Amino acid sequence: MTPGHGSTVDGVLRRTARRTPARVAVEYGDRSWTYEELDAAVSRAASVLLDQGLAPGARVGAYGHNSDAYLIGFLACARAGLVHVPVNQNLTGDDLAYILTQSGSTLVLADPALGGRLPDGIRTLPLRDADDSLLARLAAAPAHDGPEARAEDLVQLLYTSGTTALPKGAMMTHRALVHEYLSAITALDLSAGDRPVHSLPLYHSAQMHVFLLPYLAVGATNVILDAPDGDRLFDLIEAGRADSLFAPPTVWIALANRPDFATRDLGGLRKAYYGASIMPVPVLERLRARLPKLAFYNCFGQSEIGPLATVLAPDEHKGRMDSCGRPVLFVDARVVDEDGKDVPDGTPGEIVYRSPQLCEGYWDKPEETAEAFRDGWFHSGDLAVRDAHGYFTIVDRVKDVINSGGVLVASRQVEDVLYTHEAVAEVAVIGLPDERWIEAVTAVVVPRGEVSEAELLTHAREHLAHFKAPKRVVFVDELPRNASGKILKRELRDRFA
Repeated sequence: MTPGHGSTVDGVLRRTARRTPARVAVEYGDRSWTYEELDAAVSRAASVLLDQGLAPGARVGAYGHNSDAYLIGFLACARAGLVHVPVNQNLTGDDLAYILTQSGSTLVLADPALGGRLPDGIRTLPLRDADDSLLARLAAAPAHDGPEARAEDLVQLLYTSGTTALPKGAMMTHRALVHEYLSAITALDLSAGDRPVHSLPLYHSAQMHVFLLPYLAVGATNVILDAPDGDRLFDLIEAGRADSLFAPPTVWIALANRPDFATRDLGGLRKAYYGASIMPVPVLERLRARLPKLAFYNCFGQSEIGPLATVLAPDEHKGRMDSCGRPVLFVDARVVDEDGKDVPDGTPGEIVYRSPQLCEGYWDKPEETAEAFRDGWFHSGDLAVRDAHGYFTIVDRVKDVINSGGVLVASRQVEDVLYTHEAVAEVAVIGLPDERWIEAVTAVVVPRGEVSEAELLTHAREHLAHFKAPKRVVFVDELPRNASGKILKRELRDRFA
């Protein structure tokens, strides 16, 4: 393909800047950028990066909190032909060193406050808040005028969350992400008139690639927050500055549990997106009862597919509240058995994908790549059921299904029952080794108020078959999760095994 003739990630911004140059693109703190200013900043930042002696294809780590500088750093890598490696800002020690080493990152864009955590000898460039930072160098930098990236070039290594094994770097091309942006725009009804607020970590593919970049593509004004702070979010909604919000179920649960959730004027919120992990149906019902005019979208997928694979639209929730919807524009999905053959509708099986949004494989992991990509399809590791109308429901992660006495139990069904008890704030159901049951169904509960193990066990047995009901309840102050809100059941199994 001739350079310049394909679609690139930074080209998404460039087209919007030419179409609506004076419109505000991004607001962060007391700074704001028009589309023209943001595009120019990205070109200058690309020159700054190339002045570090980086060759096209070099990997550049990104280790920082949400900010306008973080976004500029990503788009600058895309424009300079570099491969961006976003790193969870909560990682430290061996976990942090593993990703930087495994990816071969030769430079790390880092917030100064986090720089001390980086391994010795790693070359860094501050993102912001320093005289020599990427943001500070923009004023004196020339615009990048070198060769443009090609659509088939790698632009990012998206590391999986590592909930079941060591993280793997999904190799994303410009072409894959641009396809995913169009899928997101069409499935989620994104438009220039929306007022989205982005509060989840930008290192994570959901906030960056399902919302922020697609919203830049359509020309919306985007507010970036450091974190999903309830006070700040509610203030923005009441002030009319935010009407679109994405959050994982854990954040929606926290917002719904706030004392002022029932009293604040949240009627200005028009679109609510949830995903990254399964939303408990009782929680969704409470949210819908409090905000009946709010349009809820269920977004499902994984890093390897950019990450959006299916969407349940607002008018599709009735009668299928636990569904993750139907495949988006550029995704083909099937449910198969262990031999890769289609199973009948209504039968659980592994969901597999074929799509131009998919990654090219895992960075420097040929065996894992071959295992995931078989017979022309990507094997997701998610256990799902498809109905006759094409809607998918995620039953569990294949590795999280519990073998209780030789019978397979999906943790989600047990969790949904426990969420109907008023004293359960959060719950994760896992299988723990047991001499009699092989794996004992165990509920790890964050309580809200006084409640006993016996009370919750009785509640579960009233609504579940005996083999599905928990054998044990463990109370904790909080559940371990990654920055995207996904509960780390592997950690719970290790802790309580």
